[in-house]
Amino acid sequence: MALSNPAFSRNPAFRPNNPAAGAATATETNALATAEGIQSLYDAPAATSADTGRMTYEDTIVKTVLLFAVILATAVVGWFFPVLTFPGAIVGLVLGLINSFKRKPSPALILSYGAAQGLFIGGISAIFEQLWNGVVIQAILATLAVFAVTLVLFASGKVRASARATKVFLVALIGYALFGVVNLVIMLFGGFSQATTGGPFGIYSMHVPWLFNLPLGVLIGALAVILAAYSLVLDFDFIQNGVKNRAPRVMGWYGAFGLAVTLIWLYVEFLRLFAIIAGGGGRN
Repeated sequence: MALSNPAFSRNPAFRPNNPAAGAATATETNALATAEGIQSLYDAPAATSADTGRMTYEDTIVKTVLLFAVILATAVVGWFFPVLTFPGAIVGLVLGLINSFKRKPSPALILSYGAAQGLFIGGISAIFEQLWNGVVIQAILATLAVFAVTLVLFASGKVRASARATKVFLVALIGYALFGVVNLVIMLFGGFSQATTGGPFGIYSMHVPWLFNLPLGVLIGALAVILAAYSLVLDFDFIQNGVKNRAPRVMGWYGAFGLAVTLIWLYVEFLRLFAIIAGGGGRN
């Protein structure tokens, strides 16, 4: 199955039905075959995945909480110093790409990514809150709600990733990314400036007659939220595969990283969506 996060797709430990990820070596097997090895194994207490240095849900949760603590701490800094928004976004993008394509996770680089992204989301939140009062708390609550609902549905087995749905997701994601680049270029070079649309979000701010004259950003934002929600399903699925395949414990950092990337994306989408609804959607 194609994966949304290269950090997962490039590592066999996160692929479904991959028993080789946690298989014992020939030396380990021979050692256990001796009478002494069998007796010592019988006498020893039962080992957990954590004892054997394997990835667990609990350890991944701890790593995720640590990463989000860093994000929250630097977000506070970004909130009071919005000038750090752009540097945080650039550094976060570079570190995000580096972490995505590394075969072995680096906790230091992942935490640095979280620190940079914290500056970005803290700064952009402060800017949006000054322009459209109340959108930050709305975006936070909406992000937490989507995360909680998706987690419950996944844990109950009602929602699962599938090969066909993932292919559709990837096509839609590429299309959405291209649209974002085109819109950014148009905004930078004035093709659809605020003077044209009456709003600060370029094409997002344009009103659509057949959409009850709502800004186009409302429709696009809703679709982006759906994409981000499915990305959460993929993140949960990849973590589950890593635990089942007995991936090395350090791979839990990739689980934390994948969740951070998706939740930051989801939060920013909600932030823009609520800003458009609050008055950033241009003229009627």
